[in-house]
Amino acid sequence: MAKTITLDAGGIYYRQLNEQIREAVAAGATKIVLNNINGQRYIAGAMEGKLSFEVNGVPGQDLCSFMRGPTVRVKANAQDGIGNTMDDGTIVIEGLAGDVVGYAMRGGKIFIKGDVGYRVGIHMKAYMDKLPTIVIGGKAGDFLGEYMAGGILLLLGMYSDKPTEPIAGRSLGTGMHGGVIYVRGEVPVEQIGPGLSAQPVDDADTAAITGIVKEYAKELGLDAKEILAADFVKIKPFSHRPYGNLYVPA
Repeated sequence: MAKTITLDAGGIYYRQLNEQIREAVAAGATKIVLNNINGQRYIAGAMEGKLSFEVNGVPGQDLCSFMRGPTVRVKANAQDGIGNTMDDGTIVIEGLAGDVVGYAMRGGKIFIKGDVGYRVGIHMKAYMDKLPTIVIGGKAGDFLGEYMAGGILLLLGMYSDKPTEPIAGRSLGTGMHGGVIYVRGEVPVEQIGPGLSAQPVDDADTAAITGIVKEYAKELGLDAKEILAADFVKIKPFSHRPYGNLYVPA
C-alpha cells in the first residue's frame, strides 16, 4: 500500500522543498502530494522508481528533469523545461505548458492537455528500446520537433486558448533527422520546416496513434473517440543528415 506524505510548499524556497521531498522518499513515502506550489524548480528531478507526485499549483522550470520512472500529475499549468533529458516515467499536465518541453528526452511520456510554447521536443531521441512520447492537446509554438532524432510527437490542436492561431508555429520539424510528428487535421504548408511535408498515415501509424490517444484520454478524462474522429497526417525526416549537403568534405 502506498505511503502518502503531504507537503505544504507555501513560501518554501525550491532547494528546501526538494530536500523535504528527498527526505520523505528516504523515509518510505511512495506518493508525495505537494500543495501551494508556486514556481519552485526541479521538482522530481532525477527521482527514480515507482513514485507518484500530485502537484497542486504551478511548478517552475525543469520539472522532472533527468527523471527515471515516477508518475507526476500537475493539476494546473507548468513552466519551461518539463522533462528535460528524462529517461522514463509519465508526466501529466492538466493545463498549459511552457517552452522546451521534453528537451533531449530519451524515454517516458508527457501528456499535456492545453497549449505549449516554443521548441517542444527539441533534440528528442529514442534510446535503446525506449520510445519517448509527447502528446499536446492544444497548439504549439515555433520550432516544434526541431532537430528531433527519435520518438513521437502527437499534436491535437483541440484544447487550445488560441482559436485563431495555426495548429503549430513556424519551422515545424526543422532539422529533424529521426522520429515522427503526428498532427490531427492539417498543417499549413508554410509552417513546416525546409524539405519536409505532411503525408497520409498508414495502418501502422493509425495503430500507434490509437494506442497513444487512448492512454492520453484516460489520463486526462477526455473522449478518445472524439479525438480519433478526424484524419491525421505525419511528418518524418527525408534524410538522417538533412544538412549534410551544406558541408564540404575535408
